Amino acid sequence: MTSFSDRERAFENKFARDEELQFRITARRNRLVGTWAAGLMKLTPEETDAYAKSVVQADFEEAGDEDVIRKLLGDLVSAGIDIDELGVRSALDAQMAEARRQYIEEAN
Repeated sequence: MTSFSDRERAFENKFARDEELQFRITARRNRLVGTWAAGLMKLTPEETDAYAKSVVQADFEEAGDEDVIRKLLGDLVSAGIDIDELGVRSALDAQMAEARRQYIEEAN
């Protein structure tokens, strides 16, 4: 019976590590996409840093990416940037790949 308990504990630990890793990568993606959007809006470096943090914070409003997409799309359109939801989603996908790449590089 001990081996079953050990195996169960190992699966739980792996799940927790995987969830933490996904959280960190998503937060990094949000920061990267916030920096991308700030560049389109021609924000100063200080404004860019604050904006990227606000995009990370926006992800805590609800589960999934819709809250981040809504924030980015609203801010970009308000700033006069010609972009649609598909453009924002494409940027999110590209930045997710970059966030994963950066994480892998740091781990090695």
